[in-house]
This record gives sequence, structure tokens and C-alpha cells, in this order.
Amino acid sequence: MSKTTDTPPADTPETPDVPETPEAQAAPAAAAAPAAAPTVDPRLLVREEGFKGYLADFKRKVRGGELGSLPVVVGLAIIWVVFQSQDSLFLTATNLANISFFLAATGMLAIGLVFVLLLGEIDLSVGSVSGLSSAVFAVLSVSHGMNALLAVILAIATGAAIGALHGYFFAKLGVPAFVVTLAGNLGWNGLMLWLLGSTGSISIKDAGFLHLLGQQAFFMGSDISGAYILATLAVAALLGGSLIEQSRRRKAGVPFRPTSEIALRAGALAVVAFAAAYMLNQANGVPVALVIFLGALVVTDFVLRRTSYGRKIFAVGGSIEAARRAGINVALIRISVYAISGAFAALGGLFFAAQTYTANLGAGGGNILMMAIAAAVIGGTSLFGGRGTVWSALLGMLVIQSIQTGLDLLNMNTSLQYMITGAVLLAAVVIDSLSRKTQKASGRG
Repeated sequence: MSKTTDTPPADTPETPDVPETPEAQAAPAAAAAPAAAPTVDPRLLVREEGFKGYLADFKRKVRGGELGSLPVVVGLAIIWVVFQSQDSLFLTATNLANISFFLAATGMLAIGLVFVLLLGEIDLSVGSVSGLSSAVFAVLSVSHGMNALLAVILAIATGAAIGALHGYFFAKLGVPAFVVTLAGNLGWNGLMLWLLGSTGSISIKDAGFLHLLGQQAFFMGSDISGAYILATLAVAALLGGSLIEQSRRRKAGVPFRPTSEIALRAGALAVVAFAAAYMLNQANGVPVALVIFLGALVVTDFVLRRTSYGRKIFAVGGSIEAARRAGINVALIRISVYAISGAFAALGGLFFAAQTYTANLGAGGGNILMMAIAAAVIGGTSLFGGRGTVWSALLGMLVIQSIQTGLDLLNMNTSLQYMITGAVLLAAVVIDSLSRKTQKASGRG
């Protein structure tokens, strides 16, 4: 019996026996399987669920340790309730106006310290730099008759140069920031004493830029419309900026805030802003010092959140090595941040000088440094770096100034103020530490 060989039909071309690739083997299975659903950004799901979604997202963040400004806001509300229950004058327009004015000077120092704390570092020289800058202004404008505005510019430039020098020793020579700024705290205080001379005090005229920072200067004078104009501008700025960002993100095809959320945010700000305007108008109006302080907060917040420079600061504070590998000039960021801290310390020193219209031996001394650091930390800026906002300076100073003013109304000793402020500071650091641990445990740290 003979074998027969099957041959392909003449009209069928013979194909070589090629092994199937993994892609070819998976093709039938892929064709049979249903198409995978596109990935949806969880933020879109939250917004689609409305209020319920935002509430669930808020609970998730709290459980994950992302507390934000919640602890300080709750603490501030408790402080106000306690002092108001002890003295009905606490929440009067006059007292609230005093709080809003006196928080501005130390708050300026706190803004600069927020930049430094975002790097996970510290600046112990801001107190003496503020005192030195007020002395520089007094010597130039009073003793040498220089134009007041030019003297202001040179005083702020002096603070920035000192800060940059501290940053150079830290970033380029590797000297610990704690040591550099501690040495600066002593050295610049000595230079201030030398500039003030044997009298130890120089009186400054209540005129020009210093008058704007004084307690008798109010936005648009006694015209109550000034406060409402500021409130309207604040709400319009938030609304306009949010709508522009919404349009930009919509065109880019990335998640954006719905119009209803933007309207809710603007409405909440409007309630706070116009209530504050009404209360301040019951006194003498909005202090110019407060307006300048709030303006500085807006500008620095924009720099930190909306510019590449701000993102680099957060990157360096989060991980120096990762920032360096990403191509960030770590040394330059460090030097510039300390220069910013020095400039704001100098500006704060001018605020202090405007309160008394003198530059004296006590400028920048006492507990100013500790209060500025406490304000930044109490407000929510982490001591560990990489997390915080300049609005911490405002929230922290509201807490500290409220405690001080409340105790003054109750005629209590200053020592009690220090103890309470110290306890609040410790509580803020403990909350920050626990928050970081919770975030790491939930995979968010």
C-alpha cells in the first residue's frame, strides 16, 4: 500500500510556517474581551456627586491625615468663644480692629519664615534683621536726610542682602542654617546697636511711607466705602481667577471646578469679607498696614502656587535629592529663599518702627522671633518641610494676637500669654507629626 501526499490546491499559495508572536496570540482574546472602561479622575466623580461627594472626600482626607487649616480654624473659634464669654468687649469692632492692626508686623516676619520652613530649615535671624533694617531707615532718613522712599528701599534691600548671605553660607559652604542664622541673630543685633549710637534711639516722623504703616492710617481715610471696595475686589479677584482657570483647564481637557463650586467659594468669601468690612467700619475703617499685609499674602501665595519657582521650593522641601536629579538648582533656591526671608523681616521691622515712630535698642528683640516662628507653625506650615501656605502667617497671627488681646482685656499677666502660646505651638507641632504619620500609614505620605 503506497503513501499519498496531500498537496495544496493550485490556486492556494503556500505560506511559510511562521510562529505566532505573543501579540498575535493575544489578539483573538483581546477582540473577544469587552473594551476596557476609560480611567476616570476621582476628582470628577466627587464633583458629579455634589455635596455628598465633597463630604465623603473631606472625610477621606481627614482619615488620611490631610487636615489642612481645619485644626487652627477650630482652635481660633474656641479661643474667640472663650474670651467673649469672659469679656463681652472681645468681639467688639474696636478690639477686632486692634487685632487686625497689630498682627501685621509680626505677620510679615512669618511670611518670610514660611518660605524657609517649606525647605525644612529655620531662620533665627529675622528678629535682629528687622531691628537692623529699622535702624538703617532711621539713620538714612533722619540722620542723613535721605528721601524716605529711597531709605525704605535700601532698608528692605539690606534685609534681602543679609538673607542671601545667610543662604550662601548654608547652601554653598555647607554650614548648618541653624548655626548661620543664630550667628546672624547676634551679629546683626550688634550692628544695630552700633548704628543707633550712644543715644540708643532715633525718632522717626509720622510722615510718608511710615505714616501708612501707623495706627492712624486707614484705607480711604474715614470713608466707609473703602472697606467695601476692598471686599468687592477680593471677591471679584477670586471669581475672575477661578473662571479663567476653569476655562483654561476645560480647553486642556483636564479636571476643572464646576461653576456651582466656584460660585459657592465666592459666596463664602463674600460673607467673610463684607462681615469683616462692616466690623472694621464700626471702628475707624481698614488699617493700611492690614491692607499691605493682605496684599503681600496674595502675591506670595501666587508665587508659591502658580509659578515654577514656587513648585521648585516645594520640591526641594520634599526631597533634596529628587529635586537635584530633576535638574533644580538647589543652592540657588536656598539662597533666594533666605533672601526673601530677610526682605520680609526688614519690611516687618518698618512696621514695628511705624507703631512707635522710633528705632530703638529693643527693635527686633523680646519674643518677636519666637512669635513669628510660632505663627507660621500654628497656622499649618510643617516644620518638616514641603507642606504649608503663606496664609499660615495670617491664621497663626490671628491665634497669637487673639490670645494676647484677650488676656490684656482680662488684665492677666504676660507670663500666662507665653505659657498659653507655647502650649498652642506644641499642640500644632503634635498635630502636624500625627498627621504625617497618618498619611504615611494610609500611603499618602
